[in-house]
Amino acid sequence: MYAHIRGEVVDIQADRAVLEACGVGYELNCSTKTLGALKKGTQAQLYTHLHLAEDIMALYGFENDTERFMFRRLLTVTRVGPKLALSVLSTLTPSDVAAAIITDNADAFARVPGMGKKTAQRVLLELKEKIGAQEMVDSGLSNEANSATDSNAQAEAVAALISLGYDGASASRAVAQIKGADSLEQLITLALRSLARQ
Repeated sequence: MYAHIRGEVVDIQADRAVLEACGVGYELNCSTKTLGALKKGTQAQLYTHLHLAEDIMALYGFENDTERFMFRRLLTVTRVGPKLALSVLSTLTPSDVAAAIITDNADAFARVPGMGKKTAQRVLLELKEKIGAQEMVDSGLSNEANSATDSNAQAEAVAALISLGYDGASASRAVAQIKGADSLEQLITLALRSLARQ
């Protein structure tokens, strides 16, 4: 119904912002990342998603179309509603979520408020087939990577990095970006080098 709203940012709260466009104030629920990009009194454009459920009608706003796309993908997961989807995107970037799915890393969601292990596993299971090559390109990751390294090796590499003290999201991102590793050991080594440069 609404693709985006462009207007003046007239109010910013902990979980929402108000954009005034053509004399109408639109209240948009937003991730903390989107709210951090807004400044009161300036013009902004937010991509929108209208959510209708029983007696609720709520408008959600996103800094870019990639964040909105991932929000909509998360909503397709059983028992993931808009509040939890927004919580995920307040904690992780869309590319972090995609990397976690590709590398089968439930630990990447450990810091997301309101998301337990079972829900994280459900996200991985239900979105595994839905996050394809285009999403990886859009998020700066590659799905064609690792000809010799399948998803099991990626999951093992992520687990190894987590055991070394790296957080799940960083480990997933580092492993997903490695291309052409010939073995699990090389994949871990290259991921460690990538993390050391950050």
